[in-house]
Order: sequence, then structure tokens, then C-alpha cells
Amino acid sequence: MRLRALFPALLLATLGVRAGLTAQQSQPAKAPLTSVEERAALHASPDWKLVEPHLADPTTATAVQLELQGDVLRARRFPEDALDYYGYAMARGGNVSELLKKMGVVRLELQQTSLARSMFVRCVRAHKNDAEAWNDLAATDYVMGAYPAAISEYKHALRLDKKSAVMHSNLGMAYFSNKDADSARAEFARALRLDPRILETRDEGGVTAHVLATKDFAGFCFEMARMFAQQQRPESMRLWLSKASERGYDVREGMRENAVFHPYLKDPQIQMILQNTARMHKGSVALLDAQDVPAPNKVD
Repeated sequence: MRLRALFPALLLATLGVRAGLTAQQSQPAKAPLTSVEERAALHASPDWKLVEPHLADPTTATAVQLELQGDVLRARRFPEDALDYYGYAMARGGNVSELLKKMGVVRLELQQTSLARSMFVRCVRAHKNDAEAWNDLAATDYVMGAYPAAISEYKHALRLDKKSAVMHSNLGMAYFSNKDADSARAEFARALRLDPRILETRDEGGVTAHVLATKDFAGFCFEMARMFAQQQRPESMRLWLSKASERGYDVREGMRENAVFHPYLKDPQIQMILQNTARMHKGSVALLDAQDVPAPNKVD
């Protein structure tokens, strides 16, 4: 999700000690304000007109109600207002650590990674056994390109929650981005054993603290195909090879270099994928292998 950063100042009352964080530690970092006009434009949208009449009153609603309101606003793509309501919930005595995690995820979605990271760091310092907070911190380091740090943090999260398919998947992505394809495939395999559908909706766009994406989505697709080839799951292998090819990966070269694919090279569906790849990379059917090209008419 790529959204513009249009943050108002959060209206927070003085907080007492809660969830292991002091009042001073729990104050969320503020993002620079952008123009009033930009936020006014969001509030002039039809969606906002549907949401606004149902907003809870920050001065009378409970912390639980205000937090739920923040969840709804985030889901309806009003992240700045979601941050406001999470702040209101904190001011009304909500769980500081849980609210900071939610606010951090919103900051991460808005690509305000430094602010997000500061919130997740506070959470793991206050609650060293919070696997979700370690996952979120790792996700932020991943987005910032600090892959070794992300790997270490995901491993820590998995020591606390060994059965999280999301965390295994994210650790696999961190390994992949750190050029360790073997470890990446091992983690993806673990993730799929825990949740066979964990990767079905993955795409190259968008980043959350839950299931991460990668800049090299084509390469990721090819590695997934290789993993399924090793597992002798040809249907899934073909699916991921097609995705890799569609996104510009030269699967011909990759399949030649990896013996695990060799038993499948004569598969008609694989041949079709290879031909499509050749067309994409060479720009013409005439540049395919000779056996795929009609002989030219003889000219006397």
C-alpha cells in the first residue's frame, strides 16, 4: 500500500506507566505536517462522508472503542485519522505496546520507516518475548535494506513463535534478498507446511509488517518454482515459472543451469513457457529456436 504521508499532530494526554512503557517512552514520534489542503481533499471524498458520522467521540469513548475506530479508519484507507484514534486510545488508557505496534505498522505502510522502527524498538525493549513486535521490527529493517538485522530479528521472533507461517515466509524473503537462496527456500517450505496458502496472494506491490514483498519479484517466483521442482510438485512449479516469465525472468537460462528442472524440460506446458520467454526476450517469433520457426519460402 503506497499512501501519501499527510499527518496531523497527535493529541495525546500525559500517560502513566502502562504495558511496561513510561509516559515519556510511549509518546509516539510525530511526522512532519503536510498541507491542510491535502488532508481536506481526503476528507471531501465520498468514503469519508460515509465514515465521519460514525466516528467515536475521543473525549467520551473508551480506549477499546477508540482503538477499534482506528482499525476501521486504517482499513478504509484513512491512515492519518487512524493514527489520531490510536493516539486517543492511548490517552484514554489503552494498551500502549499494542497501540504502538499498530501505529508502527501504519507508519511502515506510509513508508515512514524510521518512525515505524522507533515504535517497534520501544515495544521489544519493553516486552522482549513479544514475537509480533520482533516480526514488525524485522519487517522494518527489511524495508530499510538491513537484511542481516532482519534475519536475526525474524529468527528471534520464531524462537518465540515457531509455528508462524508468516514469520517463516518473511524470514525466507529476508534470506532471498540477502542472496541466500538455499536458506530462503528452506523457510518458504516451512511456511507452506504450516499454511499451504501463505504465498497465494503475494504480489510485487505493497509492503506490510505481516507478509512482505520483494523488489526482485521475478527472481522470487523462479526460486519458488525451483523449490516446487525439488518437491516434485509440477503443477505449482509451472505456476511460479509462468509468473517469473511474465515478469521478465529468463527462465530458459535458469532451467538450463539447475538440474532439478531437467526432467521437466520436455513437458509441453514447460515448452510453452519457454517459448513465451523467448518471445519476450528476443522480441520476435523468428528468433526462436530453428525447429520452432517455419522455413522461409525459396526465392529463385
